[in-house]
Amino acid sequence: MEKTTKNLTYSSGYSEVNGLKMYYEIYGQGKPIVFIHGGGSTIQTSFEKVIPLFAKNRKVIAVELQAHGRTNDRNADLSFEQDTDDIVTLLKNLNINKTDFLGFSNGGTTVLQIAIRHPEIINKIILGSALAKRNGVPEWFWDFMKKAQLENMPEQLKKAYKKVSSNPNGLQVMHDKDVKRMIDFKDIPDDQIKSIKAPTLIIVGDRDIITPEHAIEIHRQIVNSELVIIPGEHGEYIGEITTLKPDFKESNLIVPLIEKFLNK
Repeated sequence: MEKTTKNLTYSSGYSEVNGLKMYYEIYGQGKPIVFIHGGGSTIQTSFEKVIPLFAKNRKVIAVELQAHGRTNDRNADLSFEQDTDDIVTLLKNLNINKTDFLGFSNGGTTVLQIAIRHPEIINKIILGSALAKRNGVPEWFWDFMKKAQLENMPEQLKKAYKKVSSNPNGLQVMHDKDVKRMIDFKDIPDDQIKSIKAPTLIIVGDRDIITPEHAIEIHRQIVNSELVIIPGEHGEYIGEITTLKPDFKESNLIVPLIEKFLNK
């Protein structure tokens, strides 16, 4: 179904994916790129600022993963591997055989898993603030996760979920499952990361939750990769909703740099 938002026409729908009704939006025309959001997020909270810019030249396919946004839950914990298989099934349903991927935060970790488990569907990947190992974040992050409560979740993310979901208990479920996934997170083995052959752009903020050292480590392990450390917080370089300041400018976004990488 075609809709318009902020002068941008897009289509949206649900696809039957491994027991889920998975929500997606498609913007623009051209070579495809798939956007994968962060934990606790929706398409809009992660990507609303950059979608119009990419959609000028590309077909942008943005998804919402299990228990997030408009996609329902299943009777199973969240995992990056399952998210990967869900996205691959969705792309088959949409007749997309090969595509670029941009993943932010947890979405970046999912893109790592896609590159490891399904390299045949990848052209190029962009890893935005992606975590591959537990030591990629400061120790306080894990202490925070052990004590995580819904009331401490950023208001912008809670509000965005309630805006799009009709499930009154879904917010708590999403929060608790996201937290459990992080507490249970295991390092991605070095040999799996080194197996990635796709051209890769690694992006991290200099005041990110992911440490610059971790981004450098991933860069050294992925042979065909480039690394950008950009001033700002976790996701500020794509205008993620919790980073937006009153003086936000589109010109601060990293879109031209990503497009230069994609168009090589």
